[in-house]
Parts: sequence; C-alpha cells; structure tokens
Amino acid sequence: MKTKWFPQLLVYTVIILGALAFLFPFAYMIMTTFIKSAYSLPRPAQIFAVTPNLDNYVLVWGKNNFAGYFLNSTLVTTVSVVGSMFLGCLTAYGFARFQFPGKEILFRTFLLTMMIPGVINIIPQFLIIKSFGLINTYWGLWLIYIGGGVVGSTFFLRGFFESIPKEYEESVLIDGGGNWRIFWNIYLPQSLPAIGTLSVLAFQGTWEEYFTALVIIKDEAMRTLPIALLMFNDKYATNYAWVFAASVIALVPTVLLYIIFQKRFVQSGFNEGGVKG
Repeated sequence: MKTKWFPQLLVYTVIILGALAFLFPFAYMIMTTFIKSAYSLPRPAQIFAVTPNLDNYVLVWGKNNFAGYFLNSTLVTTVSVVGSMFLGCLTAYGFARFQFPGKEILFRTFLLTMMIPGVINIIPQFLIIKSFGLINTYWGLWLIYIGGGVVGSTFFLRGFFESIPKEYEESVLIDGGGNWRIFWNIYLPQSLPAIGTLSVLAFQGTWEEYFTALVIIKDEAMRTLPIALLMFNDKYATNYAWVFAASVIALVPTVLLYIIFQKRFVQSGFNEGGVKG
C-alpha cells in the first residue's frame, strides 16, 4: 500500500511537467505582446513584471492593412469550409447508401488523392485554374480548397453515415419522403458530432494554408492572413512584441472554435438507443 501511490504520483508529475513545457512558449509569447517595445527577446524578470494591456494589438490591427487581411481570410475560410462540408456530406451520403457501378474503385481513387502531397498538385492546379481564368480570384482559391476538402470529408463521414441504422429511414419513407428528406432530417442531425469535428479541423487547415494562396492570389490587397504574417514579420522582425501580437491575433479564431465546439467533438454511441428493438 505504501508504494501504490508512487507510480501515480510519478505519472501525474510527468504529465504536469510536460504540459508546462508546452505551455511556457505560448505564455511567453503572450506576455511579450504586453511589452511596449521588445527589440530583443525579454528576460523572465521583465516578462513577469509586465502589466497586461492591448496597446500592441491595437497597433498591429491598424498596421500594414492587417485588418483587411484578417477579413480576407475570414471570407475565404468560411466559404471554403461551408462548401466542402456540404458537398462532402452529400458525397459521403451517396457512397454510404447508394449502389452504382465503380463505387469502390471511385472511393479508393478518392483515398489515393489524399496521399499525394499538396506541393505536387500545385502545378496542375495552377494550370487548371489559369485555363478557367480564375487566377487572382477567390473563386479559384475556393475551387481548390473545396475540391480538396470534399475528398477528406467524404472519407471521414462515410463511416458515420454507414453506422446509422437504416430503420431510421422507414418513418420518412412511410410519410412519403424521399432521399433528400432522409439526408436532411436523418443523416445530418445524427452526424452532427462528426460534422462539427471535421468543420473545426477544416477551418484550421484552411485558415493556416499559405502555399496555395500565395500561388493563386497575386493582388496584395486580396492576400490572406498567413501571407500577411510573413510580410509583417519581414517588415517588423526586430519588434518581437508586434510580431507576437500579430501571431496571437491569427490564432484567436481557431482557439475560439476549439473552445466553443469542444463538447461537440466525436463521441462514440451517438445514435445508440435511437431504434427500438
């Protein structure tokens, strides 16, 4: 009995120390943003003596059209996530509930495209977007983001749709409903935890995407936040307080989404008990 608590204490100690090791750089970055002028990385004594304020955040928001880039990313990411999730849900529903020639071959082709690094795709994607006359437009960027997002959404959601009992469909069919009503009233509500999880991950991936946006968007005023952060860092690299403040602003939407939707992340047994035996 004397030694039973020791392994647990050791495990908790390791976990706490590991958490502190990961949190310290983030806390250091935030505390640095409160310093008026940090032209060198501040020492711990200076960090702990600082008074929290939003002065640097206000300055950064008004510099280098940073607010405009933030709004650009918000528009691009929102449309991309909504479009890829809606089309992904429809595609996953088709793969889960309909039989058609070449179904499994097509699905395996979807999986194959997920294994190809995005950098390899950029040249054919650029040529296709250019042939459509969509270079330097958000439509070209949305076409790539939504097209890529549909593949991942289909792969992720097909399994959830297949796990929904088909008995749910009987009540809709009895009332004269069709496939659209089954999809809208049965499959989407039952899969909300999975859709919510995927939406957060899709938002994060699109919000932080840099390379494709840099290639497709040429107009500086239309560029997205990751490109703006690089430009801001090149211009104000000597002021760590401003650079860190810009980075924190870019992190805020993703962090807020995780906080708001953390209870909606995928949980097992989400449709248990829905069908009476």
